Amino acid sequence: MVLSNVDIVKALKDGAFKIEGLEYSEPSEKPFNTSAVDLRLGNEVTVPFSDVPVQLDLRKGNIAKLWAMHSKQITITEDQPFVLKQNQFVLANTFEKVSFPLTPDAQCYSARVEGKSSLARCEVLIHFTAPTIHSGWYGPITLEMMNLGPMEFLLFPKMYICQLIVEEVSGCPADAPNQFKGQKSPAGQVTPKSAETRASEK
Repeated sequence: MVLSNVDIVKALKDGAFKIEGLEYSEPSEKPFNTSAVDLRLGNEVTVPFSDVPVQLDLRKGNIAKLWAMHSKQITITEDQPFVLKQNQFVLANTFEKVSFPLTPDAQCYSARVEGKSSLARCEVLIHFTAPTIHSGWYGPITLEMMNLGPMEFLLFPKMYICQLIVEEVSGCPADAPNQFKGQKSPAGQVTPKSAETRASEK
């Protein structure tokens, strides 16, 4: 069952789950829609290098380490937004951090992150088939973003970038491994190396 804006606020006040950094007053006001809450963009964008002769093989695991080695991390500001070019792919995090604890004696929750219609009309994709925020998750949400449009798109910190749809879970799930749980950077748990560090290692 999808939670309404009223139920999301009630669950937050009851401590059923957390959205750290969320700023709101009433469920009928921004950043809420009737059945979702808008989240904002963080201030870091991870840009994969395009000139690395690497074949992606998930059988080797640790995708976070791979992106850390083959990408650069850029800090964006209001004065210096990131210019997302046509057909460019980047990783970014939400400003807010979410936590959906596993609570055997209470209702558990999970969520889905989806794009916003305003960005869709600009032909900006927010996630690649990875919308699920599982029960037991904590940390910011990574966004796999791509500009499918003909024009460049500016990414500013704390711009409303996606919406979170919260759902009830039947029963309490057993905890399961997740390599990105508790991540702090868009690439995953490992902090991406800078372009300067990469250059110095050649």
